Amino acid sequence: DPSAPWERRRHGRKLSQHGVSRSDSTTMTLDTADLRALTSTLADRLYIQVAGWHLYLGDAGLAEALAIECSALLDQGAVVAARQALEAVQVPIGGGSARLPMARLLPSSQLSDLEEILEGHCR
Repeated sequence: DPSAPWERRRHGRKLSQHGVSRSDSTTMTLDTADLRALTSTLADRLYIQVAGWHLYLGDAGLAEALAIECSALLDQGAVVAARQALEAVQVPIGGGSARLPMARLLPSSQLSDLEEILEGHCR
């Protein structure tokens, strides 16, 4: 399994350089350039909301983990890929003492935006 140098394993899951876990069974359906483009789009357009504050995924270091999960699920369609990826990406909170699925932190309008973004990548 060729892993990026910054990935490390903990409890059967990979942790990105930002400590966000993702499943080990992830298989890419996008090439590297398309994955980078998706990551950039997610970083700039999507945010999680905490106490009324908008924290963009790029600033939070969460865009790449979401892009990788979405990429692995694109063959199931944009709606399914968006929802399942948001459940799969676990966001560390409280200094890493707890984790929440990104789906719990993303406003519903952002879910619609994610589905729209993924439509362009579905085959």
